[in-house]
Amino acid sequence: MKIDSREKEIYKVTLVGTGVNVLLVVLKFFAGIVGRSSAMVADAVHSLSDLLSDVIVLVFIRIAAKPRDRSHNYGHGKFETLATVIIGLLLAAAGVTLLVKGVDSVIKSINGEALPRPEMIALIMAVISILAKEILYRYTRRIGQKLGSQAVIANAWHHRSDAISSSGTLIGIAGAMFLGEKWRILDPIAAILVSLLIIKSAYDIIKPALDELLESSLPAKDEEEILGLVKSIPGITNVHNMRTRRVGNNIAVDFHAVMDGDMTLNKAHDIASAAESAIKSRFGDGSLINIHMEPA
Repeated sequence: MKIDSREKEIYKVTLVGTGVNVLLVVLKFFAGIVGRSSAMVADAVHSLSDLLSDVIVLVFIRIAAKPRDRSHNYGHGKFETLATVIIGLLLAAAGVTLLVKGVDSVIKSINGEALPRPEMIALIMAVISILAKEILYRYTRRIGQKLGSQAVIANAWHHRSDAISSSGTLIGIAGAMFLGEKWRILDPIAAILVSLLIIKSAYDIIKPALDELLESSLPAKDEEEILGLVKSIPGITNVHNMRTRRVGNNIAVDFHAVMDGDMTLNKAHDIASAAESAIKSRFGDGSLINIHMEPA
């Protein structure tokens, strides 16, 4: 897929998410305030973090799609990785905020403070939010996997976390409305459980992106596959000193290819080109490959 086509698809899916998030943020704040539900207001804050992550993706994907230049010889792919980390941090911040708010409400309830009874508008909004965000998650994740974009997939999980958050909000609101005053503590308890799930999702998003920024190697199975591809090329007798890493959506590979020292430079170059083509056909045309030809 051409870079400009990929960028357009990322923009399209992100703009769809942005439109839905703008609508949900407004409706959730309205339902939370009018419906006297602190859980729904917190859910609105979480949706607001989704909206911010959409803006970050829109900004960073354009930068990541820029071709190599003098100041970035390996391209701008890691800007997309940086966007993934920022989205994960926003997700973690939302989870911690919900956790703190939930613990505070539980303490107040235990100390005898009566929590407010939510109104039906808050319950209805929770159901709408769950359905909307789950549909948006499935759509965004499918596009992210199709394009191989970590940032888009991370954004999809942000949508899913909002659906999970709204599920906890739904349980808390329903319990507070229908089970009596003493059961209104279910609202903050559900918020605490949801916040822990959100924080876990944030960790799952941030860790691989940080590994890339810190120059971690590719997974062992990918390195073994690369070795197998290179060794299958006629004329390469051995491979050593291989180093791998990711650069945004692409991989970077350096290795020494051992060949017959008596062959011509043209022949050695053709063999190295064949190895490069084999790797690119498997891992993408954007793969960055550096081959040192070493005589046997």
